[in-house]
Amino acid sequence: MSASDQDEPVDTPIPERTGLTPRQARGISVAVASLLLAAMATVLAIRLGERTSVLVVGVYGLAMIVCGLVIELSRNGRTRLATWLLAADVVAAVCGDWLLP
Repeated sequence: MSASDQDEPVDTPIPERTGLTPRQARGISVAVASLLLAAMATVLAIRLGERTSVLVVGVYGLAMIVCGLVIELSRNGRTRLATWLLAADVVAAVCGDWLLP
């Protein structure tokens, strides 16, 4: 390669961005976490009416707290972390409800 070859601009096409914008991803994450928070509050109310174990009530209470944390993380731009945390939270809440007496 000569020096003149290095000075020439390379016409590489810039690929168009596909997928969601960061703002859209944050909005979706907040919406999903809010819906799950409301759903867990409903399940918690049902479980309280059934007189189930205090551990199950604690699991749903903790899951609701984590949903609030996910909403705050998403609002502050930590959407990927919030998404993983929300997925782990839902799995833990369902497993806790299923496994605990």
